[in-house]
Amino acid sequence: MTHNKSSYLQIFKTTSLFGGVQFLNIIISIIRTKLIAVFIGPAGMGIISLLNSAINIINGASSLGIETSAVKHISGDYKENDLNSVSRIITIVKKLVLVTGIIGALFTVFFSSWLSVFTFGNTDYTAAFIFISITVLFKQLTSAQLAVLQGLRKMRLLAKANFYGNLLGLLVSIPLYYYYRIDAIVPTIIVISLSALLSSFYFSNKVGIQREDLSGRQIISEGKSVVKLGILLTISGLLTLLTTYLVQIYVGKLGGLEEVGLYNAGFTLLNSYVGIIFTVMSTDYFPRLSAISDDNVKVRASVIQQSFISILIITPIIVLFLTFIPLIVQIIYTPKFDLIIPMVCFGILGMLFRAVSWSMGFILIAKGDSKMFLRTAIGFNSISLFLNILGYYYYGLEGLGFSFLIYYVIHFLGLKLITQKRYGFYFEKDFYLIYLVCIVMCVITFLLRYIQSPLIKYSLMSVMIILSLLFVLYHINLKMGLREMFNSIIKRKNG
Repeated sequence: MTHNKSSYLQIFKTTSLFGGVQFLNIIISIIRTKLIAVFIGPAGMGIISLLNSAINIINGASSLGIETSAVKHISGDYKENDLNSVSRIITIVKKLVLVTGIIGALFTVFFSSWLSVFTFGNTDYTAAFIFISITVLFKQLTSAQLAVLQGLRKMRLLAKANFYGNLLGLLVSIPLYYYYRIDAIVPTIIVISLSALLSSFYFSNKVGIQREDLSGRQIISEGKSVVKLGILLTISGLLTLLTTYLVQIYVGKLGGLEEVGLYNAGFTLLNSYVGIIFTVMSTDYFPRLSAISDDNVKVRASVIQQSFISILIITPIIVLFLTFIPLIVQIIYTPKFDLIIPMVCFGILGMLFRAVSWSMGFILIAKGDSKMFLRTAIGFNSISLFLNILGYYYYGLEGLGFSFLIYYVIHFLGLKLITQKRYGFYFEKDFYLIYLVCIVMCVITFLLRYIQSPLIKYSLMSVMIILSLLFVLYHINLKMGLREMFNSIIKRKNG
């Protein structure tokens, strides 16, 4: 019981640390998004999203998934805070990433004309792709530095690297958008990636890892295991990026750049602001799970704990989001973006299913189950693409939100069956009861949106906010003893 309590506390502490930093990052992102919405509008946002999607695909393909694979290998090799135990693998990772980053940048330059035609239907953006090709190298070098911090579980340095990189990017992008409007898109993309790179190097160097002199043959020979897992992660990541890219192109063909901008704005709310909780928790969760991946009993306990914390944190966020979504859209964007509200409301319900399927999905990566990982990546992304195209064709933007919800229900059920069959993983009845209550509270709040009377609607939604917060605090207290923890903090301060 004590071990379980300490495990929950560790998850909660890490989530709190990164949650605070990510909250500041969200504020930065909101300001940047507001600038984009005001100065260049939905069409400009459509251009940004298409450029970024294309670059992300190239980055994902050329990086070979080394940064994610590195986290698994570094966390697995890291012994008793001995940096010498991982200096060799870290040197290999950094050398590999430098090569893959250069290859990715050169590929972007050579195929810039084709990328412009495929993405926008003309060659008008050839120069844009040539200029932003450098960001492929910047992104990969940044990811490598952050992977080292994550693998070593230097969480405070990792949090600072993310925050200051984002802050620097914002401070430089403000005058660019103000003075140059739509012409600032390309310079801003470059500046943001450069800011992230400089920040990651600064904080990564604080760890003080000694470099090892390795020959090219040694790097290739010893880096095979990193690249092997990385390639599988690359395929999965590429399929996800390709799915998003194809959906954006499809939406652009049927609805134009403004529709792409609205689509991107809606999913930015879901993935960057609500979904940020998954990024926060995976920072500690993935290396922790990788370190115990050979023990199915420990893996099951860790996944259950992570799933439990995930649904308890995400539930009140969803209820709050559904209540204040009209105000949120007004603050982050402009009245032109009100069209995304129905899409976001359907989509945010999917986050509750994503919270659990996300926790289970890491089992495959931590165990390096290559065959099943590849099959699930192909299968789930095919389903996602099919549902998105179908949803948009029949119901427009709202259909995309509904398809997002259906997809994550399927994703949850699919991973539940796979992990149970292959690793003997299962949830207990107590978990399902709590999970069901969370689902019911979110669905009720969603349905309250359709009440015509604002007074009745928001009064009942306020009740749901209070109920969800009380429910969450009660169950977190049962698992972690928050009352005892707060009392000890107070006594320490008074003493």
